[in-house]
Amino acid sequence: MEIQTSLREGRTVVALAGSFDFNAHKDFRRACDSMLTEPSVRVLEVNLARVHYLDSSALGMLLILRDKAEEKGKQIILSGPTGTVRQVLEIANFGKLFVLRD
Repeated sequence: MEIQTSLREGRTVVALAGSFDFNAHKDFRRACDSMLTEPSVRVLEVNLARVHYLDSSALGMLLILRDKAEEKGKQIILSGPTGTVRQVLEIANFGKLFVLRD
């Protein structure tokens, strides 16, 4: 999986591409943890527009990220999910746990 991060005006975008699964956990955690400790970041957006597959471990990583962000008073937004990725998030009721944006 490819991960790119950008920081702009209190918002960090973590753009993912490829398969979001257990193999990505170290890189995903490293990218997100560094942004969570950045005091100027208020919103962390995980852009899923280029993710074509995610599994239950990816859902778990997103839940852990949500918990860590809440502890630090930050908001998580999941953006751009399409196709089966969107279906998985909807089936898992992630719309009740996260802000989902197209």
